[in-house]
Amino acid sequence: MFAKLLHLYNFIDQTMVMLTAGFPREVTCRKGCADCCNAVFDLSFIEASYLLHMFRAVPPATRKVILDRCRRAERQWQKIFRDHADPSLARIRCPLLNDGGECSCYHARPINCRTYGVPTIIDGAAHVCGLSGFSKGISYPSINLAPLQKSLSDYSIETAGADSGRKRWSIAVVLLHPEQLAVGTKP
Repeated sequence: MFAKLLHLYNFIDQTMVMLTAGFPREVTCRKGCADCCNAVFDLSFIEASYLLHMFRAVPPATRKVILDRCRRAERQWQKIFRDHADPSLARIRCPLLNDGGECSCYHARPINCRTYGVPTIIDGAAHVCGLSGFSKGISYPSINLAPLQKSLSDYSIETAGADSGRKRWSIAVVLLHPEQLAVGTKP
């Protein structure tokens, strides 16, 4: 079920290694830097399913802490939508971020987490982490997220069907309400 997703993750990871090697001063991502872990984004069905699959291998005591953080994050998400706030400006701590500044499900982290810290193209506009060393006005190799998101959508639809395959969820909802993913899975 996850072969195509893992292939895509491997491609992105290799791309990130090349960008980091080519721009070591500009790519400032390091273990413990958690700026990206406060960015608000949602997951495709296939990424959500993989994350849930990997989350089940996390030790029970750690899962309990993460689920408590999920409840907090879910309330923050609800407030954003209730207040009609712009989610792209919101900052919500990822429930998978542990107290040491590390991801509790690092190997299952989504595309958005994997590509944070280098220049990306989102809806035709350039974006980069404000903590990076990339300078405005200088052209750098960038990762265009549109084809990656299209691949995730295609894998999701292929796996779950059109209705569930097009839905998106926050990490908190995925971990707190896994039944929402099971509804759309093909037998």
